[in-house]
Amino acid sequence: ITRMHFQWDWLCLGVLIISSVTAEIENEENLDADVEVEDFDKQSQGADVDRDKSSLEVVYQTPKPTGEVYFTETFDGVLAGWVLSKTKKEDTDDNIAKYDGKWEVEELKENTVPGDRGLVLKSVAKHHAISTMLTKAFIFDNKPLIIQYEVNFQEGIDCGGAYIKLLSSSDDLNLEYFFDKTPYTIMFGPDKCGEDYKLHFIFRHKNPKTGEYDEKHAKRPDIDLKRFYLDKKTHLYTLVLKPDDTFEMLIDQSVVSKGSLLEDMVPPVNPPKEIEDPSDKKPDDWDERPKIPDPNAVKPDDWDEDEPSKIEDHDAVKPDGWLDDEPQYVPDPNAKKPKDWDEDMDGEWEAPQIPNPKCETAPGCGHWVRPMKNNPNYKGKWKAPMIDNPNYQGVWSPRKIQNPDYFEDLHPFKMTTVSAIGLELWSMTSDIYFDNFIICSEKEVADRWAADGWGLKKLVASANEPGMFSQLVTAAEDHPWLWVLYILTLALPVGLGVLFCWPAKKTDEDIDFKKTDISKPITKGELKQEREELEDDEIEEEKENEDTAED
Repeated sequence: ITRMHFQWDWLCLGVLIISSVTAEIENEENLDADVEVEDFDKQSQGADVDRDKSSLEVVYQTPKPTGEVYFTETFDGVLAGWVLSKTKKEDTDDNIAKYDGKWEVEELKENTVPGDRGLVLKSVAKHHAISTMLTKAFIFDNKPLIIQYEVNFQEGIDCGGAYIKLLSSSDDLNLEYFFDKTPYTIMFGPDKCGEDYKLHFIFRHKNPKTGEYDEKHAKRPDIDLKRFYLDKKTHLYTLVLKPDDTFEMLIDQSVVSKGSLLEDMVPPVNPPKEIEDPSDKKPDDWDERPKIPDPNAVKPDDWDEDEPSKIEDHDAVKPDGWLDDEPQYVPDPNAKKPKDWDEDMDGEWEAPQIPNPKCETAPGCGHWVRPMKNNPNYKGKWKAPMIDNPNYQGVWSPRKIQNPDYFEDLHPFKMTTVSAIGLELWSMTSDIYFDNFIICSEKEVADRWAADGWGLKKLVASANEPGMFSQLVTAAEDHPWLWVLYILTLALPVGLGVLFCWPAKKTDEDIDFKKTDISKPITKGELKQEREELEDDEIEEEKENEDTAED
């Protein structure tokens, strides 16, 4: 029974390890557990089932919007309407101030869908700016705003962005002079520098009292964005703004961040009703000390502040074998004066010092000094003990007054109308791919657009995915400790086979138990004696029966 329990323990351990490896691989392919997955992709999953073949058999058709849109762009035809900026970036060195970064319209480098092209940022360490007018302006009234587009960091990303700007409507908007100071209403998209992975959502809010604009930033998503920026796959970025003043940010149709324009922006849209009075000053006699030295305390008469913290240990004895006459370091006998040594310039040459080899086997060399020890009489400088401050008034803070700049905007969704879209970017990595822009108000329209564009790219990428072995190796490169699990997983079937199938070694207890079952040879004398004993037992049993009958 003990052996059986032992075997079951090993079996359970094997199942746990295999489950751990499987869970780790699945975790690499999924978003963080906190990501809320909506039914946003139902239409994508159900669309074009007959495309589910190899990437070589895919027939691509340029997506077409299925409802009202404010802007779409697939980059599959002529790049019409897009304007390259001809201006310079302000407050920047002249040699890099120009927006002279190159753009091209190309197919993807990997997981190519024949006929599907996108806009590609080509230059490194240059400013890029390109923009175009919307088909029709979007007015923030009673319809949602949905912004959606695709990005592929084909070479990964070192430092750079792939965000877009929706430019504010104005009479003097000139796309040839689009630059970083051009007024925008919304900025949205991925950005990364160093190990800081961001997904921006910024909107410019107009102060109703002053007319000035302030940038409001959405709080950072709670998930790790790293893999979206480094896996060299095409990802779908979506921003949804609703008239009820809420927002959602999605990657690949999964919600990665959501909140309220009133409560989840930094700084808040509405300023506080009260502020600290800037003219209020702390009184000179304000006492903020919670503890003070006891004024009635007196230093004890026997307190000696002059006692040192360390004293010589007079009980210490010089170890036997201590070499008093041997220095700790001696000239290196193997050192030779360099041939180019000039004593007039460099002085007299001396061999470099090395540890004295005689000291290696001795407890020490040179003049022996008694070691120091803690002084038991040391007390240090006397200080009065601390007591509660009877005059403590707490930490001072200025009084509150009504905020003269206070206002309350209950519907920040009603932003400045947008009439153009632009990309104004700097990057230290080239070949950033953009595709399939759409701005609309209906979720179904965005879903259908995603299914016909990004959904097809995802299908091709999945068909070209490496096998399970390659995925295991890739996972182990990111998490080296997985190699231990792999080895244990491979060794377990062999170990369990040996454990269950190999003949068990007989223990002494088993041998003793088995001995009782082995038949022994019986002599004639032993057989006769057993027969007589059996007859005696039968006679005694008969007598007992007769006695019982008489009673």
